[in-house]
This record gives sequence, structure tokens and C-alpha cells, in this order.
Amino acid sequence: MAFNKITESPSLYNDLEKKSVLEILQDINTEDMKVPLAIHEVIPQIEKLILALVPRMKQGGRIFYMGAGTSGRLGVLDASEVPPTFGMPPTWIIGLIAGGDRALRSSAEKAEDDTERGWQELQALKVGTNDTVIGIAASGTTPYVIGAMREARRNGILTACITNNPGAPISLEADIPIEIPVGPEYLTGSTRMKSGTSQKLVLNMISTAVMIQLGRVKGNKMVNMQLTNNKLIDRGTRMLVEELGIDYNHAKDLLLLHGSVKTAIEAFRQKSVS
Repeated sequence: MAFNKITESPSLYNDLEKKSVLEILQDINTEDMKVPLAIHEVIPQIEKLILALVPRMKQGGRIFYMGAGTSGRLGVLDASEVPPTFGMPPTWIIGLIAGGDRALRSSAEKAEDDTERGWQELQALKVGTNDTVIGIAASGTTPYVIGAMREARRNGILTACITNNPGAPISLEADIPIEIPVGPEYLTGSTRMKSGTSQKLVLNMISTAVMIQLGRVKGNKMVNMQLTNNKLIDRGTRMLVEELGIDYNHAKDLLLLHGSVKTAIEAFRQKSVS
């Protein structure tokens, strides 16, 4: 029996070329509104994943996102935002995409059909039982991802998936499947749209919740962010002004001296006590 892909179902809209720009935009917006509602239904699965992987990360484990095409790019994007936002090494959350870095800008569609390559890439990075492999595939049928997840699971590694087709083959290889049925795309089969949006939102939830659980946030502030430009230095300075009640210039000097908001706060308070 053939696997029925909701993501390949015909669009609910016809004759798109005959529509006005306003109609197109309104219709896309109408479809996009369905995405957060679909995600709301799978929050228990997302919670289950986070509760399972945080203890592993506290033992030195890592998260590997794996995908092809849009899904792969979204995984790499989320992973790349973790170091500047939370001050974590780039080795803690790693995004792997079928076809390698060149696939971030150029199509490498055939690369996703290699069932062995993904596991080989994980082995090269010395994947272990404290790590977590999260496969991302709108269709849920990407061989590159499924092959890697299957071998990871056989080797006692926690696996999860983010897919937009319930009962997809990828879910069979996941200890914790996250299935988000957002329905047919506005442009039939164009999973960079609602499916991609749902994946991005879930990845935001995973990485942010994990980093909060690992103590990389204080209150609602990114106290471990990297000070890589003037905007972030200004943001960090204002955090110190608010937290410590000192003037802006003093706060800025303190921030630049210690390199992060968190370290600056700790140093200031330690000095105040002594």
C-alpha cells in the first residue's frame, strides 16, 4: 500500500495565475494561520523530546539536525544561531544537510537519496549515546535522513523527527516523532511554505527551551550572547544598567571587560560583597 503524503496533496486553491496579488497574499496568509494551530497539537511530543535530550546534553551530549533541501537548511540555520544567541560552542547543536554546505545555496537534490551518507557523516563526528539525532523531512521519506536515523537508533542513540506527514517512514525510525499535518500547500507540493514554516517554529521551540533548561538565559534575557557587533554590545550594556542600577558607561566598560552579561553581573556582585 502506497504511503499517502498530505504534503503532495493538491492545493485547496485553483487558477492561481488568474488571481490578483491581493488575493494571492490573503490566501497564503489564510493557510499560514493553520501552522501554529497544528503545532499546538504536538506540544506534548516536543516537551517529551526536550525532557529526554536535556539530561543527555548535561552529560556532554549534542543535538544533530539532519535534513535535505529546505528542511536541511532550516536545521543548519537554527544550529548556527545558537552560538551567538546563547554563547554556546558551535559543536553543541550541529546541522547536517544532504550534499554538504554547498547545498545551502544550490540545489543538491540527488544527495538526499543516499541512504548511507548521513550515518557516515555522524560517525565522522563521533556520534555517541549521549547525543540526539533529529531528522527533519516534510515528506518523511528522505533516504539520507532515514538511513542515518535507523543506524543511530540501532546504536542506542536517541532519535526524533519533525515531519508533516503522519505515519511517515521517518516516524518509524524515531523514538519521539513530531508529526505536524499542516495540510496541502498553497502551491501544490511546495513544502518550503507551510511545512517549512512549521519546522522553523518547532526548531525555535526546541533550541530555545533547551538553552533555557541549560541555564543560558536569566529572566528573559540572553545573558550569554556573543558580543559580536555594536548592537549586541549596546543590548548587553542596557541589560547591566537595568540589572545592576549603574550608569551606561560603567556598564559598557564592565561588559567589555568580562565578555558577557552573565559574567559581568557575577563579577560586579562578587566585588560588591567583598
